[in-house]
Formats: sequence, C-alpha cells, structure tokens
Amino acid sequence: MNASLTEFMLILVPAMVAAVLALCGMGYYVLCLWGARNFRRDSRRPLPEYAPPVSILKPLRGVDPRMYESFRSHCLQDYPQYEIIFGVNEPGDPAVEAVHRLAREFPACKIRLVLCPEILGNNRKASNLVQMLPQASYGHILINDSDILVPPDYLRRIMAHFGRPEVGMVTSPYKGIAAETLGSKLESIGISTDFFAGVLAARQVEKGIHFALGSTLAISAEALNKIGGMAPLVDYLADDYELGNRTSKAGMEVVMSDLVVETHLPPYNFREFLDHQMRWARSTRDSRRAGYVGVALTFGLPWAIFAVLLSAGAWWSWIVLGCAALLRLILALVVGVGLMHDETVLRRLWLVPVRDLVALGVWFGAYAGHEVHWRGEVFVLENGKIRQSGS
Repeated sequence: MNASLTEFMLILVPAMVAAVLALCGMGYYVLCLWGARNFRRDSRRPLPEYAPPVSILKPLRGVDPRMYESFRSHCLQDYPQYEIIFGVNEPGDPAVEAVHRLAREFPACKIRLVLCPEILGNNRKASNLVQMLPQASYGHILINDSDILVPPDYLRRIMAHFGRPEVGMVTSPYKGIAAETLGSKLESIGISTDFFAGVLAARQVEKGIHFALGSTLAISAEALNKIGGMAPLVDYLADDYELGNRTSKAGMEVVMSDLVVETHLPPYNFREFLDHQMRWARSTRDSRRAGYVGVALTFGLPWAIFAVLLSAGAWWSWIVLGCAALLRLILALVVGVGLMHDETVLRRLWLVPVRDLVALGVWFGAYAGHEVHWRGEVFVLENGKIRQSGS
C-alpha cells in the first residue's frame, strides 16, 4: 500500500506542479491581452503636430537580407527635413556599395557615409555609433538596424511623440518576414505572437516602457547627453535595452509607438535559430534578472502539455490543456494579427506550440552557460557585457 501510494505521488506531484505552472501561464496570457487592450486604447490618442529635423544613424557591418530595399524605404519618407548617416568600420565592407548605389538613386536625399575605424569595445554597432554621432546635424537622433523596412509615414509617426516635452525616447515594435526555412518561420511566429506580447505585459505591470527595441531608437540629443551618450554602451550586448533603460532612469519617458516596422529574417537553419534565441535569452537574463526568472511562469501551453504527459492523460489535465490552448490562440490572434498586422500568423498557428516548447527549453538553457553567438563570432556574456571568447 505504501509503495503504491509513493508511486502514485511520484506521478501526481510532477503533474500537479506542471498544471499549476500552466495556470500561471494562463494568467500571463490574460495579462498580455489586457496589456494589448490598453495599448490599443492609448494608441488612439491623437499625436502632436510636431516634426523636428532628425538624423538617422545606421551602423553597418556586412549585408543583411533585403538590405537595399530597407535603405530605400528611408529615402521615401514624407517628412520635411532629415539626413541618413551610414557608418562602417572598414572601407571594404560589402555594405559600402549599397550606400553608394542609394546615393546615386536618391541624389536629393541627404546621405553620408562615415568611416569608423576605431574599435572602442566588443559591441561594434555601439562603437560605430560613438564615432557617427559627432557627424549628426540635428537635435534628434534615430538609430535602427540595416534590415529595418519602414513605411513612408514612419518618421512622422515616430517623431511626433517628441511634441510632448517629457518624452526622451521613442521605440517601435517589429515583425519578422520569414524566409522559407523552419528556423526562420519559428522566429517570425515568436516575434509576432510572444515577444511583443511580453513587451505589452511589461508595459502593463511596470506602468510604462522602461527599455527600447533596436528596430527604432529615436532619442533627443538632450536625452542622449543626459545619459552620457553611447560611449558607456560599447561593451554591452543589449545596447538597445540599455539605451531605453538609462533614458527612463534619467527621468524621461520612453514611448512605444504603434507603428510596426519589418525586418527580413535570414534563412536560419534550426541550429542558427537556437543560437539566435539563446543570445536573446541570455541577454534578457543579464539585463532583467528578476524578470527573467519569472519568464518560467509565462509558458502556459508547454506546461499544460507536460501536465497531460505526466498525468498519463488524466481527465483534468485535458481541461487544463484545452483552456491554455484557447487562451494562447486568442493571444496569437489579438497581438500577432490585430496589433502586429502579421497575416502569416493565421497559416502558421500550428507552429506556435512548437515554438513555445523550444522557448521553454531555451529558458532553461540560458542558465547553462554564458556564451553567445553574434554575427559569426562567439562572445562571453557577463553582467550584460560581452568579451571575446577565450580572452
């Protein structure tokens, strides 16, 4: 009898733990939906009529998917006054030819290429930006990556937020346009249905945004000077997070625009997808330590699947799984389709549980080491900063 009871408990307890974690995850899904509702409501407020001159800074290194099309979209802005400054570390960088081609196609657009020969830290992007900033002509700076594709009203909708004097920084969500590989599709569905949902949950819990996304980093020169510029960030992996977080800590508001930009994802194989996810996970682990521990409570659907497996298909576990799957589906549609305008979510819904199960494994894996892979190099991440592996 005692042996049977012990065996029963060994089966029941893990299943019940998984079920409780699934219930926590369902609560998180509801929080994300509440955050989505409030974000949609806040986004309906009219923007100020404000269009200050802005310097767009684009640090480059190599060639990204659909990079030239992304460059072109910045030259087609319906905006009165702006310039685009590109920065490369080496004159022979493959991206240089694309910049020259852009200047030939858009002679009326103020385009400059800056050579940034100094390596000021392990984050080459931040290092380039330190050397590019003195070349900026205007009192507002907008930084984004080379693969960001934007609509013609991008600058108007981003920069209008600076019409409120308390705003120091504006950022924006992005969706990933997937290549035809499984890794690329998994990353795309994760960005649209989980990553931005997490941003909305953080916005709800923390009463605002206290970080920024690399898809858009628009900041006033006053705010940038107040936080010490880009120089302190040259060894940080998550320079976008740090820039937004330091702006917020300095007492200035960080705003999340409702404008969604696009990035064309590389054709990741599964190994490359995992490396990219692990870099994000370990970066978040170091940047938001307490918050990252809590991420374990957000995997409602995976934990519900484990509850079914661990309970050998007990009737109650199927109810838990059904509720978790329904809420996860609603969240994917509300955020992925409704806010991110990503129509591919509808035909790739079957990938959501696959991606969520992988994400749970990545969450555990983030605690198993400190190495991250970034643009073909391996770094060691410690306290948010990176150093070359082996150094």
